[in-house]
Amino acid sequence: MNKEILLKKFGKNVKIERVKRDLTQEQLAEIMDVSQNYIASIECGRANMSLGKILELSKYLETDIANLLMFK
Repeated sequence: MNKEILLKKFGKNVKIERVKRDLTQEQLAEIMDVSQNYIASIECGRANMSLGKILELSKYLETDIANLLMFK
């Protein structure tokens, strides 16, 4: 698996968890104090998050970090 595929799969997992919580990209961005464009870039696989931000994201989405990092 290369970096591009990994980022796309991670982004898909983020979107799935966000939609489960009935949050828009704008709402999640506001909660995390980032831009909506940043959230969109993550979900599209164009942006890379640090491990610390991924942990923070898992808390805001009320999900286990493993759900975001599952790449089947």
